Amino acid sequence: MTYTSLRFLLFTLICLTAYYLFPKKHRWCVLLLASIGFYAIVCLKYIAFIFLTAASTYGGGIMLSNYIDKRSALFKELKKTFTKEQKDTFKKTTTKTKKLIAAGILVLNFGILAFLKYYNMFALTFGGPALKLFLPLGISFYTFQSMGYVIDIYRGKYKAEKNFFRLLLFVSFFPQIVQGPISFYSSLSCQLYEGHDLSFFNIKKGVLLITWGFFKKLVIADRLVVAVNTIAPDYINYSGTLILSAALIYALQLYADFSGGIDISRGVSELFGIELAENFKRPYFSRTISEYWRRWHITLGAWLKEYLFYPIAMSKLFMNFSKFLKKHGNAKAAKVLPVSIASLITFIIIGIWHGANWKYAAFGIWNGGIIMVSTLLEDSFEHFKAKLKIKNENPLFIAFQMLRTFFIVLVGYYFDIANDFGSAMKMMILSVADFHISETAKLDFFRELMVSRREMAIVFMAVIVMLVVSLIQEKKKDTTVREMIISRGFIVEAAVFVVLFFSVVVFGVYGPGTNPADFYYMQF
Repeated sequence: MTYTSLRFLLFTLICLTAYYLFPKKHRWCVLLLASIGFYAIVCLKYIAFIFLTAASTYGGGIMLSNYIDKRSALFKELKKTFTKEQKDTFKKTTTKTKKLIAAGILVLNFGILAFLKYYNMFALTFGGPALKLFLPLGISFYTFQSMGYVIDIYRGKYKAEKNFFRLLLFVSFFPQIVQGPISFYSSLSCQLYEGHDLSFFNIKKGVLLITWGFFKKLVIADRLVVAVNTIAPDYINYSGTLILSAALIYALQLYADFSGGIDISRGVSELFGIELAENFKRPYFSRTISEYWRRWHITLGAWLKEYLFYPIAMSKLFMNFSKFLKKHGNAKAAKVLPVSIASLITFIIIGIWHGANWKYAAFGIWNGGIIMVSTLLEDSFEHFKAKLKIKNENPLFIAFQMLRTFFIVLVGYYFDIANDFGSAMKMMILSVADFHISETAKLDFFRELMVSRREMAIVFMAVIVMLVVSLIQEKKKDTTVREMIISRGFIVEAAVFVVLFFSVVVFGVYGPGTNPADFYYMQF
């Protein structure tokens, strides 16, 4: 039951009806039953894993929260009688025990994820026995989300949830289980539990966003995926021109696939009055690779920044490293180098998170390395710009920055579409050494791409629509296009919906004889 199936739409409609028929204080129960029901339908044989994560997160969170409360109360009671040394010892003991409890929960859950996702990668690398392993639906997403909750309890941001079923809903909320976004407990939990009134405005917003997501996924992404899946695995039999074309097509296909899926997730949530975090903000308009990653999979970046990057950058080891550099007369390096190394480590984790293959480590090193080098050379680059009298607001310079960033991103995409690291490098070399612009003018060029001229014409028109919407959104940053449409009245709303709906019905890739691809991030 994929997000683009009629079964999912019917499932959502039934859940929505039940949600608004139930009393407000019990509506979260409907969401819980819907979430467990959805997971059981899609991934029943692995449902025990999500229950294990929820149970360990719940039990560990309660244990951690109770321990913190008891130690705080005890400290308040005894602190007047404590010497400074006793206070320090008490705090150190408390911190050590807190760390042990939190570490136990984190090791258990990240250990399960690491074993299921990465065991065979290491086994094949180091000559160990391969196992027939599986990957439960959404395990990366619900593990990261749950462990963020545990870390926040450890940090004292909030108390543990005492109702197991409420926490289970936070872990398993069905619109986001397939591909995110990864939510913070502080922003999502209250929305899940409070019960929302039926709002025609939310319904309109949600339906428009869902339809827009269907448009991007079925009209664009699933029409282009054939070319990528045909050429990339068998690249040796294709010219560099076609390999580069496949990489460019992948950039477009992934954009439409991921953003379309996120739109459906957020749109379905809005039907219930729940606002999920924005996870995708037109990344191909980025002027730097850092900005690209602030716009692409936003919640993953936010999670890693909060729970990985900052702890590394602010760790005792890195702070001492910074002091060492400063002491030896390199103030610039002291400020930039430790942060850059922490960033590189974070991007290696991002890379490996994308898949159990060493090519993804290279993907992370490429992106993190570019950011690291650009940070270290920032002053030199600014001096170079000043010398050439280049202004940041110059339209040509902005266009250059966007193209440069897209090129850097495109290089990274080769690691995505190639079978392994070696294949990715060979594909890049062929894309340059065996590229012939004249080849694109041949009559059979589109046939070799496994896409007919008619199909390309449909994609071209759909991409123009997507580009126009993106340009409007870039200009009107504080107002969504949906809000602009809804503000113009029912006739405009209905007209936009009808055009989008029939575009999906007429031009979408679905039904008998088609083989639509799963959402890219569904495998995570």
